[in-house]
Amino acid sequence: MLIREELQALRSDDAPQRQAQAELCSAVDAWRASPRCRALEAELARFATGTALARLPALSGLFSPDDLAARSLVDELIATLAAQLEDRPLGQVPLRSSTDGTLSTLILASTGKTALVVQAVDGQALARRSAGVTISFAPGETWEHVLSGSAEADLVRIAGPVPGGAALKRTPCVLSPGQINFRDSACESLQLRSVPTSLVTLKLQRRLAAGATSREYRLDDGSLVHQAAASARASRLELAASLLGRMGRKDAAPLLVAMAEEQGGRSLRWQALRECLALDTAQGFAVLCRIAARSDDPLAEPAGALRAHLLETYPQLRELAECRE
Repeated sequence: MLIREELQALRSDDAPQRQAQAELCSAVDAWRASPRCRALEAELARFATGTALARLPALSGLFSPDDLAARSLVDELIATLAAQLEDRPLGQVPLRSSTDGTLSTLILASTGKTALVVQAVDGQALARRSAGVTISFAPGETWEHVLSGSAEADLVRIAGPVPGGAALKRTPCVLSPGQINFRDSACESLQLRSVPTSLVTLKLQRRLAAGATSREYRLDDGSLVHQAAASARASRLELAASLLGRMGRKDAAPLLVAMAEEQGGRSLRWQALRECLALDTAQGFAVLCRIAARSDDPLAEPAGALRAHLLETYPQLRELAECRE
């Protein structure tokens, strides 16, 4: 294995690397401390609590077609990072980022359920990928400003529900520099088809309140492929409920009963109810009957349908139902 001299030196003395990283962090901190960035972070916090974007001049200016603020903000940051990394090539940018080889994301600022991010799409990497067969919708709002590059895409909208999924409408569109787009992400999603070179966008994203559900549909027929809680916390709890079921933890049935009856997200409550039924039929069926009897519960209708199906399939459950009555 060939190890360059610079890397070999770090094995015996990492002080230069730690100093370089400290200097890189200081440069980013100075950028964040600028009056413009402080104003953006303050408005982002207000935006997270529900303030309309139009009432936030610094933030809304980033998504105005006649305002150069977005390009200026990103250019200033990239220039700062590039200058630092030129002298410190092993430095790590102290901003949250991710990449899958095609889409790269850099989070400029985030608070609560909101985030201001820069995204870059590599057109050649996108071309090597097979065409997507599904499309996802996550409850929230997205503002997008195309900073550079262009793309051909499809705007996919949920036209309405159908049995087992949704009716999807696809509208071809072209992205070009300076273009501003807004999407209600719960029913609108963008699918890129081709990017000639690269596409760089500035995005403002605001997730909706906890309890919402993200869904994935098949593009050709709109059938529902997958759904999950849009909240990371709710997703973790769903996973925990599923794990308890797979482990056969019957002692967890009372906890699952509580989760099914509490005022949480529908997806989480339904998962807890299913696992409880599998682990302890008596407790699970009892809570199913209670939920089905509550006219103001959003799970009352599906719980009633499941209750009727179970009674038809397993007549012996009628004894439990009569005991409940």
